[in-house]
Amino acid sequence: MTPPRQGKAAAKGSTPTRGRRETSFERADRNMGELLQELRVALPGVQVLFAFLLTVPFAQGFTRMSDNQVDLYFGVLMSTAVSTAFLIAPTALHRVLFRQRDKEYLVKLSNLLAIFGLLVLGIAITGAVLLIADFLFDGAKVAISTIAIGALLLALWVALPLGRRLTRARGRRA
Repeated sequence: MTPPRQGKAAAKGSTPTRGRRETSFERADRNMGELLQELRVALPGVQVLFAFLLTVPFAQGFTRMSDNQVDLYFGVLMSTAVSTAFLIAPTALHRVLFRQRDKEYLVKLSNLLAIFGLLVLGIAITGAVLLIADFLFDGAKVAISTIAIGALLLALWVALPLGRRLTRARGRRA
């Protein structure tokens, strides 16, 4: 629960921040809520991928996979499991640290966990595309489809946001 505002003379650590009229406590609450909302978007995707991967060994075609494909499958399965762990961790942390008045720490750590979870999810998705493409096709189609999805994820999930951060940082220094 957010502590009540204390008028213009806010308590130490709760002074209004630039751009928004909110205390540091209110900002931490808002940031945590936004992060949890974002995770609600990411989690169904990773859960569907994980569920699909769990069924693969029981499919008839699994026996036709080469040793390299089986190894790749296991790598994709493990990266999906790791991604799931990192993306669910902020929710678990929030529950365990509930009412401990440590929201800023929780937000910072949860943000890092979510970023790492999304990076590992990108690896898992790219690996899943590689596995399926390699099972279905030979040669250039495998490489093109894998590179295309990997590049798309890298561009949308890494380059675009980091580019924006750099642009904004340069604008603040000018």
